[in-house]
Amino acid sequence: MPLFPEEPQIHESVPGPRATPAAGRTVPTPRPVPGPGPRPVPRRPGTPGPNRGPAAPPSQRAGGDAAKPAPPTKASSTPQIQLIPASVEGALDAADEAVDLLLDSGRAPSDILVLTTGDQHPWAAHELSFGEDSYWAQHDAGDDVFYADIEASRAQSRPVVVVAVNGGADASVARALPGAMARAKVLLIVCGDPQRINSLMTAGV
Repeated sequence: MPLFPEEPQIHESVPGPRATPAAGRTVPTPRPVPGPGPRPVPRRPGTPGPNRGPAAPPSQRAGGDAAKPAPPTKASSTPQIQLIPASVEGALDAADEAVDLLLDSGRAPSDILVLTTGDQHPWAAHELSFGEDSYWAQHDAGDDVFYADIEASRAQSRPVVVVAVNGGADASVARALPGAMARAKVLLIVCGDPQRINSLMTAGV
């Protein structure tokens, strides 16, 4: 039995468009949370000014009149699982938009962990260029959204985990998805192809 419904409802994100899809994106995917346009490499969270990168990490975006999602609910022993349909190419955009909507709904940045199954998120790639010690020190500080590879064993649990299924071999993704679920205390959001995700989650359990 699939772990995700055919047409899941996003309870902690806004069910409607808030941003215009990126120009030139091929085959846009119908998903409740459309991906934003191309974003520059974000600066290090918590560092004043653009001294490490040209722009801030995805946090709040102006515009959009969609209704706000409901405030965070009390944690339970089993995380709620939500699926945002997205192509491999659009998974990162969908994950970024989900983070923005979570922050808009009242989630603290420190509540959110973003994991990728393929290429690193641009923020993670940028920060890793300064060395792993500096990168993981930000994780350990636990005061902002953190981005990591899904197989990074050092990434600790947070209330909300957002997974962008933006590539990776089926076998490795199948192994890693249950680990992402275990890290999510309240909510797991998976952005990717629903059919692939359901089959990989079943295989990885």
